[in-house]
Amino acid sequence: MYTKSGERHFPQFSPLSLLEEFFFQLDWSYSYINDTELTAEIPGRWCVYSLFASWKEETESLMISASIDMKIPNNKRQFIDTLLSSINPRLWFGHFEVAPEVECLSFRYNLILRGSPSATLEQVEEIVMAAVTECDRLYPALQFVLWGGKTPEEALMAAMMETHGEA
Repeated sequence: MYTKSGERHFPQFSPLSLLEEFFFQLDWSYSYINDTELTAEIPGRWCVYSLFASWKEETESLMISASIDMKIPNNKRQFIDTLLSSINPRLWFGHFEVAPEVECLSFRYNLILRGSPSATLEQVEEIVMAAVTECDRLYPALQFVLWGGKTPEEALMAAMMETHGEA
């Protein structure tokens, strides 16, 4: 849970305050790194995702990324790249990437607010929930490729399959 370390004074409106409100409502753990960045632990279907949000006042943009804590062995990196390049065009917004400096796989979305008075709680909620949904959808496909011996194409079919009802 967020431990208040003094009042936050944003130079102008920051959508991080909306994320804070959203996380507070759901009783999700979060913390500020500084006045322009925060992190949170977001429960998903398969694991807990690490969310990072950054507000850039000069470009009036909010970047949100949700990381999947999964090691990618060097011998599987090409297969994961192929999987991501097949999944990304199917996403309505946001994309998956592997940050080269840390080999961390994450879903990333940038919200440009230039010319808008502010973001809305609904917008940040939609971005966070889309990140969780897409990470939950990708997670089994990653497992299939990394540990199940499946091809990226086979894993993609499993990841993009829509299920209805319960078994």
